[in-house]
Amino acid sequence: MKICVLVKEVPDAAVEKRIDSASKRIDRSGEKNLNPFDTHAIEAAMQVKEGGAVDVEEVVAVTMGPETAFRALHKAVSLGADRSIHLTDEALAGSDCCATGYALAKVLEAESPDLVLLGQQSDDGECYTMGAIVADHLKMPSLTQVIKMDVAEGKLTCERQAEYGYDTVEIDLPAVISVGDAINEPRYPSLKAIMGAKKKQLDTKAIADAGIEADRVGEGGSRTSVLGINPPPAKAAGEIIEDEDTNETVEKIVAWLDERKLLV
Repeated sequence: MKICVLVKEVPDAAVEKRIDSASKRIDRSGEKNLNPFDTHAIEAAMQVKEGGAVDVEEVVAVTMGPETAFRALHKAVSLGADRSIHLTDEALAGSDCCATGYALAKVLEAESPDLVLLGQQSDDGECYTMGAIVADHLKMPSLTQVIKMDVAEGKLTCERQAEYGYDTVEIDLPAVISVGDAINEPRYPSLKAIMGAKKKQLDTKAIADAGIEADRVGEGGSRTSVLGINPPPAKAAGEIIEDEDTNETVEKIVAWLDERKLLV
């Protein structure tokens, strides 16, 4: 079995997210890191490999992004991936989810994976759609928000979060699985793994190398565009009730709720 894990470089969680008013996209000029949700996908791949239920030949990390995105791949390899692929090309700049999904699918086609894993969302765009888009291009079944996964020869049994509880679903391989952060606790890379990651195979591909049609990526090949973007409305300051007398405090809270018809 070959497992491919899609990963993404995103602005570091500690950096305040800003929007570029000209491009209407997230400003990515600051510190960056591996998308936290993708660390759970890598851990899921490693647990399958180490679990012994199936024979996993290799785990391959795949990303699309600018030159700096190789750092996300180094992190992915330090967490256990055997090698990595970096799709980078100026023609990809400005790609929306649809164009990105198409481009990643073309890279995956050449790898012929038995299982594709990714985090259910990125920490920047949070669109939740990449797994489904990639699966559609690859003509593979797909599941999202998976929090438990058992592998057998040719099949997966997955538990996924649903609106009113949990679904247990059996799915045939090959498949694309988007995992939630409740699926596992990612491991911490050792110093040896961090240092060794830079020595592992990293293949850099341009769109021509992957057979990607230039008119289907970038701003020109994107099917969506952002018409406008606004900050969320500011919240009104809350009312703080501070009384030494507990009975008076309760009375004030009840009165406040009653005024707003919040009591049944």
